[in-house]
Amino acid sequence: MDTITTRELKERLAELQGQEVSLQGWIRSHRKQKNMGFIDFYDGTCFKNPQVVYDSAIADFDKIQAFHVGSAVRVTGKVVPSYKDPETPEIQASQITLEGDCPEDYPLQPKRHSVEFLREIAYLRPRTRLFQAVFRIRSVAAMAIHTYFQDRGFVYVHTPLITANDAEGAGNTFTVTTLPLGEKPDFTKDFFGKQTALAVSGQLEGETFAMAFSNINTFGPTFRAENSNTKTHAAEFWMIEPEMAFCDLNRLMEIEEDFLKSIVKYVLDRCPDELKFLDGFTGGGLLDKLNALTESSFARITHEEAITILRKAMENGTEFQFTPEYGGDTAKEHEKYLTEEYFHSPVLVYDWPKEIKSFYMYQNDDGKTVRGVDLLVPGAGELMGGSQREDRLEKLTERMDELGISKETMDWYINLRKFGGCTHSGFGMGFERLLIYLTGVENIRDVIPYFRTPMNCDF
Repeated sequence: MDTITTRELKERLAELQGQEVSLQGWIRSHRKQKNMGFIDFYDGTCFKNPQVVYDSAIADFDKIQAFHVGSAVRVTGKVVPSYKDPETPEIQASQITLEGDCPEDYPLQPKRHSVEFLREIAYLRPRTRLFQAVFRIRSVAAMAIHTYFQDRGFVYVHTPLITANDAEGAGNTFTVTTLPLGEKPDFTKDFFGKQTALAVSGQLEGETFAMAFSNINTFGPTFRAENSNTKTHAAEFWMIEPEMAFCDLNRLMEIEEDFLKSIVKYVLDRCPDELKFLDGFTGGGLLDKLNALTESSFARITHEEAITILRKAMENGTEFQFTPEYGGDTAKEHEKYLTEEYFHSPVLVYDWPKEIKSFYMYQNDDGKTVRGVDLLVPGAGELMGGSQREDRLEKLTERMDELGISKETMDWYINLRKFGGCTHSGFGMGFERLLIYLTGVENIRDVIPYFRTPMNCDF
């Protein structure tokens, strides 16, 4: 008899009712009675798994009753209706064979475990229902992103993970070197003959490909050596960074809105069981939030308009810990007010103060602002950051001089403005930030398989 997966069983349930099937997987829980037993079985291919029922008529009944939680088993039996859930089958077992035993001190006993405890055993947490839901959604969301760009003719570009440039100009990089530790480094003698680091972004290299293919996207790991222990920061994370030639700021904002709605809709359509579970796990409201986003119209305001709204709110009695300033950044509390209390929708905030944004953003005629845009969403705050890129050679080099960015080492980037440059734009979105939004799981450590944060590099 061929072995099938629980996913196949669910998809072919009507056809297989009353038929004998064979499954392979693990025991999540095992309830034993005098003359029968109930196994909560899973194989990871489907979120809603069948219950395996056996009675004293089965061969080796006493041995089966001794099977431990966590053990790998092969089950053969008849598919019968479940009285608890008509959509989830039940297996009346005729044979259960032990494939791999598990000791009684197995950490994942059938009880609720805290996410903090599960981080300590991150190599086992994919076996829990919570992380089966989270990492299935991670997989589906990744496919949604690739599908979105491929269906629209984007070229998927693999930008380097080792680089000699700091795209953000922030200096929070991990140095890559083969030089001995404890000595003053002479990078001319290093492996690459210059100082190199793990990439904080693939944007600048992505721009070079946009000048050849028109529309490209990247999707890969990036690294930032920020000594931050917040729920939304990690030293290693994944980024999605499309770059589009002949695209201005207005078109960029249209794409950002369409992109996010499409990804959320894709996940809603393909992960209903996982999202229903997470909706309950996070206290409700997750499904309402995601469905509302797909149907909403994103508000668009300038940074100046945003600050005016926030300051008027303070005049009317709203209290903020941080005072909103016209030349300054917005805080989480400001983003929350704009999205959840004022507009009741996602908000695209554009035309940001020049002094708090990156050197490559297009400078507006006022000399004070740049054509940058942040997408804020209810329940998460900033989800995407993008801009129209500066395509004027003189403006770009002037800004680099102001910030002390070497034109010599960045000559290849500057040359894009010489050799057939054009209006172009792009955005970046942290994949884990998106997953926090999609799952309702609030900590970045719980939406990436093995988190890398200050003082944490286990497994």
